[in-house]
Amino acid sequence: MTDMEYEKKYESMRYRFCGESGLKLPLVSLGLWHNFGSVDVHENSRKLILYAFDQGITHFDLANNYGPAFGTAEKTFGRVLKEDLAGHRDELVISTKAGYYMWPGPYGNGGSRKYLLASLDQSLQRMGLDYVDIFYHHRPDPETPLEETMMALDYMVRSGKALYVGISSYSPEDTLKASKILASLGTPCRIHQPKYNMLVRDIEKGLFDVLKSEGIGCAVFSPLQQGILTGKYLQGIPPDSRAARPEGFLKPEDIKPEILEKVRALSKIAEKRGQTMAQLAISWVLWRPEVTTALIGARKISHIEDALKAIQKIEFSQEELTKIDEIVGE
Repeated sequence: MTDMEYEKKYESMRYRFCGESGLKLPLVSLGLWHNFGSVDVHENSRKLILYAFDQGITHFDLANNYGPAFGTAEKTFGRVLKEDLAGHRDELVISTKAGYYMWPGPYGNGGSRKYLLASLDQSLQRMGLDYVDIFYHHRPDPETPLEETMMALDYMVRSGKALYVGISSYSPEDTLKASKILASLGTPCRIHQPKYNMLVRDIEKGLFDVLKSEGIGCAVFSPLQQGILTGKYLQGIPPDSRAARPEGFLKPEDIKPEILEKVRALSKIAEKRGQTMAQLAISWVLWRPEVTTALIGARKISHIEDALKAIQKIEFSQEELTKIDEIVGE
């Protein structure tokens, strides 16, 4: 790739500001939840990361427990950083998280200062980094005072180990509380990572309002509902699909007939728009101005290509939006 071609990749990607910050994220970001662990072929994982970066995808999203096994997605990413992207650190936004079970004992889970700071140090070591761009608390922990968790996030920024902090899967009420605590500490909550797609729309009931009022960006995960919204399961479960993998979170029993009927109807809208079903699903989450970026997973280069095509057509007519609401029952 020539220098001119290299720079053009940023012209072809569209970016949005992350809430009321100066940080821009690409409309599509690559999540390493699946397909980047120790059970996966490293060369394929490497190709996916490098291809994404070559297309202007600058944001890579991880967590301490991504794999499987736990921690191995960060190790894979760290290896690619060292061997292929060592000179490009300042062009990347790298995020990681902690909040779910990671190691045995009382300090390997939750939202305590003890767990979060230890987890961040471990993540930095696995990736070979001095800092991450974004660190999230991965989920609410009702057993730990919210003030303690937010003070731990504040410390990460003050220590230089994270540039921005955020939260994931918090309710609108807890998001507002967390934002107020962080603001009082002088470290604003800059981003929230909720689940959002055509079939899972809970965040429309209050969370978007909080994010807008607090100036918080939004990185939505599972825009394809773990592949269901690609249409790949309309004719059964392909042997190479996520639902067919024993270590996956998507189980065959999750793919219910009534859901497939909705996907069939949505596919007709996609066809009229000249899109694949997956492109429609990604375009749909991105038409909301509150959404900063859509986190996609990928097992093949074609999955990333599909998502990149989706960002070229994120406008919807009111008729299309109404029809989609009718199909999904909203």
